[in-house]
Amino acid sequence: MTGSFWWDLAIGIAAALLLTWICLVVALLVVRPRGDLLREALRILPDVIRLLRRLAADKTMPRGVRVRLGLLMVYLALPIDLVPDFIPVLGYADDAIIVAAVLRSIVRRAGIDAVRARWPGTEDGFAALVKIAGLEGSNPGA
Repeated sequence: MTGSFWWDLAIGIAAALLLTWICLVVALLVVRPRGDLLREALRILPDVIRLLRRLAADKTMPRGVRVRLGLLMVYLALPIDLVPDFIPVLGYADDAIIVAAVLRSIVRRAGIDAVRARWPGTEDGFAALVKIAGLEGSNPGA
């Protein structure tokens, strides 16, 4: 194999990674919180972090849910973001968007009642969580 092959391979991998990153940024733009939802997300952030920890530690949760939560916590702990913070709006919103997407998948798998039972905050905060994460259809009472 020649040096040209390795350069072509490296350029191909870099291009694929760049294209994947661009697709993820576009997807984040489409699903980003609008209006005051981002402010609400920041307000309930401490309760959301406690909720994630409680859900991840609960052995009655399905394994897939706990794996998703573990991966989410690793992502949140990393100093490198999917979208750098200097990008307006999305720079700070990417974590909230990813948390909302994971919460939606958890509710689909474990149910809204499992999330509500482990919610450490107020009812107002839970209503904000339902709205931010797009769980309205899952929770007729909210």
